[in-house]
Amino acid sequence: MSATPVLYLSHGAPPLADDAVWTRELADWSANLPEPQAILVVSAHWEEAPLTVGATTTVPLVYDFWGFPERYYSVTYAAPGAPELAARVRTLLTGTEVHEAPDRGLDHGAYVPLVEMYPDADVPVLQMSMPTLDPRELFELGRKLKPLRDEGVLIIGSGFFTHNLSAMSGGVHGTPPRWSAEFDQWGAETLRANDIDALLDFRHKAPAAALAHPRIEHFAPLFVTLGAGADDANPRTVIEGYWYGMAKRSVQIG
Repeated sequence: MSATPVLYLSHGAPPLADDAVWTRELADWSANLPEPQAILVVSAHWEEAPLTVGATTTVPLVYDFWGFPERYYSVTYAAPGAPELAARVRTLLTGTEVHEAPDRGLDHGAYVPLVEMYPDADVPVLQMSMPTLDPRELFELGRKLKPLRDEGVLIIGSGFFTHNLSAMSGGVHGTPPRWSAEFDQWGAETLRANDIDALLDFRHKAPAAALAHPRIEHFAPLFVTLGAGADDANPRTVIEGYWYGMAKRSVQIG
């Protein structure tokens, strides 16, 4: 059996559910993936050290956003927990302190795209925190998790390829600002070249990096994805384009 692909996706905010283009892109993507035995998500919206795994029995949702219409707070996603996967993560990370947060559910970086990709909520899901934002440390974390791919686990790094909420513009599918387009083009070319060193050093190598990512938490899950996909074929873009001026580029390795 070939290794399960590993993904980095731009997850959007709760209103992604109203975007017929993006929801179809996510659904089409998952339809072309092998059926996973379980899903491990690393989201931009959970930074916690030491590394922490979330709920493994009943998996609630974390509505970690404010000021949206009430209907976004009534979304449900009753995915099964993945206690075996949590145990396997601890085994692979032997020597690393791993904490448990049994009441911590899926934040919107996890469940918003999963609702579109796996709407039946029948695949066990585990969310894991980012214990650091250091690109190389996250890459090595992903590399340690790589064996999960041979066990049918779909590893998803969930962020946003450019992310600057104070500079959003252009409407849902309008023309992006220059800083977002320049960073996105650099990212596309660098991914195509599989230049991992440049990606890990994006703050010094990429144009408009400080504008594209005033904080790097939405780009950081990409490094886990790159580590879990290390030594495989070059990352390929599956989704591209812009949403309110932010690049929604999403990639697959394997």
